[in-house]
Amino acid sequence: MPSVQDVGGPVAHDAVVLAGGGARRLGGADKPGVRVGGRALLDRVLGACSEAGATVVVADPRPTARPVRWARENPPGAGPVAALGAGLRHTTADTVVVLSADLPFLAADTVRRLLAALEGQDAEGALLTDADGRDQPLVAAYRTFALRRELAALGEEHGGLAGLPLRRLTAGLDLTRVPDPVASFDCDTWDDIATARARIREHGHVLDEWISAVKDELGIDLDVDTGVLLDLARDAAHGVARPAAPLTTFLVGYAAGQAGGSPEAVAEAARKATALAIRWADETGEAATSADKSADKSAEKPDGNAAAASPAADPADGQPDVAPDATPDTRPDAG
Repeated sequence: MPSVQDVGGPVAHDAVVLAGGGARRLGGADKPGVRVGGRALLDRVLGACSEAGATVVVADPRPTARPVRWARENPPGAGPVAALGAGLRHTTADTVVVLSADLPFLAADTVRRLLAALEGQDAEGALLTDADGRDQPLVAAYRTFALRRELAALGEEHGGLAGLPLRRLTAGLDLTRVPDPVASFDCDTWDDIATARARIREHGHVLDEWISAVKDELGIDLDVDTGVLLDLARDAAHGVARPAAPLTTFLVGYAAGQAGGSPEAVAEAARKATALAIRWADETGEAATSADKSADKSAEKPDGNAAAASPAADPADGQPDVAPDATPDTRPDAG
């Protein structure tokens, strides 16, 4: 079987997601479970790294949108370096993507860019920098051997990994940096959560966010051409009736599923339904034009009833102005 890299995708890699922090700045809330755009923060991150061969989440197990492996640092809450060491033990790929679980705007494209940046150089890691130019070591791709080397050295030096800051780990790595102020945005406070929730509802983002949320909720891993479906909905609404729009798109989805559920199946079903909606609208227009022509012809004809009617008798020619069958009044008191 060809590897991911062989078929033109990103280099083969595993992913480690750190999701077991205490979230003190959120008042101890369950940060990975906080929802942004209807999805838990952890599920949003898992969606971004879905191309990983194995995904390890370092935290207590919980329901997630996609299958993962679970790991836990010992003792729990021993910090990010200890958590990374625990997760790395479950990986086998030469490259590993390391992510925190509080990245609402992380996308698969960002993960691919990190992998490409790492492969394009002799560096041992590629990480994002935020809007202020600060390194974000938990939005990064690393060479697995380099992480294991530094973790082993730190463990030997300090007698373990508990309580060590990430900068101690990254200080020994040769790193390249990828600026991205959006994907590197993390949610440490409730204000950050509010900012993230507001941003995804902005006009330029809301539709993509909604489609992603629906796909996750339904367990669909499919690239949807929203433009094609929106055009279809418009044609059905304008050419048939407004309620036809959602019903038609549902039927297109059902037909595509019956045909295998590929993007090509969606496009073909949408093409057929769009052509039908256009034909339907054309017939409606032709019928309206025929009706207008019939009305115009009727208006041009003389009024047959008016022409056949006899004119009323003129009192000036001596005839009484009464109907022909009128009977004279013969009552005794008639004058």
